[in-house]
Parts: sequence; C-alpha cells; structure tokens
Amino acid sequence: MDIKCGIGFDAHKFDETRKLFLGGIEIPYSKGLLGHSDADVLIHAVIDSLAGPAFGKDIGMLFPDNDDEYKDIDSKILLQRVAEMIYYDDWRISHIDAEVIAQEPKLMPYIPEMQRVLAEIMGIKTTSITIKATTTEKMGFTGRGEGIAAIASSILIKGA
Repeated sequence: MDIKCGIGFDAHKFDETRKLFLGGIEIPYSKGLLGHSDADVLIHAVIDSLAGPAFGKDIGMLFPDNDDEYKDIDSKILLQRVAEMIYYDDWRISHIDAEVIAQEPKLMPYIPEMQRVLAEIMGIKTTSITIKATTTEKMGFTGRGEGIAAIASSILIKGA
C-alpha cells in the first residue's frame, strides 16, 4: 500500500462585479473573487493538495490561466477532472481537510453544503471532508476584507 499526502493553498482578491463561489456553491455576498476561472479558492486549494502528490503538478500546470478554455470555468469541472485522473491512476482519495480564511462573509452555515458538493464530485463520503472557516482577527489582506484564502491537505491511498 502506498500513501501520499499533499497540501494546497490559494488566495484571490475581491471583485465587486463577480459572484462569490466557495466549495462549489454560490455564497450570497456583495463581492465575488477575481480570477481566470470562477476563482473558487477552496476548490483550487483542494486541487493543489491532490495534484501535488498524485501527479507532481499544481493547478496552474494542469489548467493554465492563460488558456481560454478555462476562462470563467466552473471550478467543480476542474476538480472533477482531477478526481477522474486520480482514480484512473488507481489512487483513492482518503481524506480532505481544508480551511477557508476570510474576515467576511461568515461561512459556517454553508459548510455542510460545501462538503456535500465536494464529496459528490470526488466520489467520497462527506465524513471524509473537513471544512473549517477562520478569520485573521482583522490582520493581513483577508482581515482587511481585501480577499479570501484557503488551504487544504489531502491523503491519497494506492493499493488499499
């Protein structure tokens, strides 16, 4: 049996002209995140945490931000592609642990739906995904309300 773990991070600044997507769902808020895709920082961090140990790559190598194919793409599609590649290579996603760092909006009410959506995309149980939300006590770019960041770790198992 082979076990690998990975870590991923992403951050995007707010944009008042966009909708906010986190964990594959739309969050009601006055601002969204700026990015080439839908800028879902949570999914992007999860993708990096999976792609590193599975392929030795990151999200930018798999889905370049200068490729028009990925312009405004739903990040759920990108996560689905990564999950399919992982399973094709006989890996199994064992667990995802993620943290969203944002002063606002408050995310606790949306976490169960994020877990459900991500679990469905990756073909794992909702109990295999932990999502937490924290603030930085008004310090740094997230604390000043300039954007949102996310960090994720994953465990992949082969041969189990």
